[in-house]
Amino acid sequence: MRLTSFTDYGLRMLMRMAGAPGRAFSTAELAEELGLSRNHLAKIMQRLSQAGFVETRRGGGGGAMLARPAETIRLGAVVRLLEEGQPLVDCFALQHGGCSLDGRCRLKARLRSAEAAFLEDLDRTSLAEVALPPATLPPWRPDGDGPAARAA
Repeated sequence: MRLTSFTDYGLRMLMRMAGAPGRAFSTAELAEELGLSRNHLAKIMQRLSQAGFVETRRGGGGGAMLARPAETIRLGAVVRLLEEGQPLVDCFALQHGGCSLDGRCRLKARLRSAEAAFLEDLDRTSLAEVALPPATLPPWRPDGDGPAARAA
């Protein structure tokens, strides 16, 4: 199974936040550390916030932080949320009107079973178990000397 970059970055963002519970992260900080645009990160953040995984606050002391303990967040739930509307294969998509092999295909049931097993396995893992230790990423510095600036 291949995850979208939306889900990949969402998981990375949550892993980073879980490594420093109680700390608020700015979108600029996370975007720089993860190497993606602030707009893309904001879309991911909004989806995670609407689902209750992340809490956001505006203003000087604002930022984003986990809305609940990392131990209570299951990876399967996050992947289901972020992959919503992304079928494993085209024939799973409702708008395609079915498969050209419909009625003869014996693969579809196996793929659905494999997808379910994949998500069930992720359900057994909490975000806390995959959290990035604080020392994993270099500290972000507002003077532009963060990880992306040093890599350039």
